[in-house]
Amino acid sequence: MQDTSLYRAWAQVDTDAMRHNLRVVKRVLPGHKQMAIVKAEAYGHGIEGVVKALDNEDIAFFGVATIAEAQRVHDAGCRICPFILGPCFPAEREIIVQHGWRAALSSLEEAEHFNSLGRLYNKKVHLHISVDTGMGRAGLLPNDLPGIGEALGNCEHLDIEGVYSHLSAASDDISFTHRQIRSFERAVKELQTSLALPYRHLCSSSAVFNYSAPSTNMVRLGRILYGYSPMPSPYNKELRNTLTLYSRVTLVRTLPDNHGVSYNHTYITTGPTRVATIGIGFGDGYLHYLSNTGARVYLNGSYCPVLGRITMDQIMVDVSHLSAVEPGDVAEIMGENVPWQELTTRARTIPSNVITSISARVPRVYVP
Repeated sequence: MQDTSLYRAWAQVDTDAMRHNLRVVKRVLPGHKQMAIVKAEAYGHGIEGVVKALDNEDIAFFGVATIAEAQRVHDAGCRICPFILGPCFPAEREIIVQHGWRAALSSLEEAEHFNSLGRLYNKKVHLHISVDTGMGRAGLLPNDLPGIGEALGNCEHLDIEGVYSHLSAASDDISFTHRQIRSFERAVKELQTSLALPYRHLCSSSAVFNYSAPSTNMVRLGRILYGYSPMPSPYNKELRNTLTLYSRVTLVRTLPDNHGVSYNHTYITTGPTRVATIGIGFGDGYLHYLSNTGARVYLNGSYCPVLGRITMDQIMVDVSHLSAVEPGDVAEIMGENVPWQELTTRARTIPSNVITSISARVPRVYVP
């Protein structure tokens, strides 16, 4: 493991826990392939470290959001192909064709351009049709589908290998989610009259354990892969935390009574207070929205409340109750003792926002 002795803050990533979470999904859905979603620094875990840890795990694709992320998967030397989940603008399509990466298809115009690039480079272009069943973000609308399969089948350089859609409210609106599933089932039936579609995917982490989509044979794993299921399920207890965020105490002082702490003095001491400064802030991804919310860190076996506003590089915590604390001591900022869910609730946001905010200046340390 990397030497962390000179790190002010670092994220420790448990790759064995990640593989365990993948195995849980494979056991629950034995007939399905998997796409591991590694966009946004693999949900804060670091793209390169994650794809290297999962490259031999018999998954179908690495899901990314951008060409730059696909390039990083490629440069990491991975066997598994990146899949670019969102629409690509015209200038990006050439590099997709050159590398043989997978891309989404939202219009016949895109298909014609991809086909011409396939002709130019004498390559098959592998695409998945995106169907908008209610997300309103991208894809062909259901009314656009009649006849589209035949048109795409006439594009000799295209391999339409899949179809997919995205659920917009799986954890909040069960009725609408079932309508989306039915819409997707009709779309698959329509397209399969002229296309083979070996990959059919609809469910992401918010739906994997809770919904059945009979025509699908692949699931997209984001939050579940990293240890968190957005919906209640008996399988949730089997998931393991994959990331722990640490930082070190940089300074310990005793502030007097009636002394302000941090910007704008939103916290003022009510007596002599032992305060530790810790080397992490919103510049590292510890959200400013956690200011004055009761946020806490776990230090030397005890919880210590965060005082005042989160600053860019540092936070201050009350350590008056600790018998001993010194510069260099390690605090758990997020992990087993301070879970994502707690920070999510305090910041009034979603778990993905909490973990994808961990910035590039925080080193990732991979274990085992």
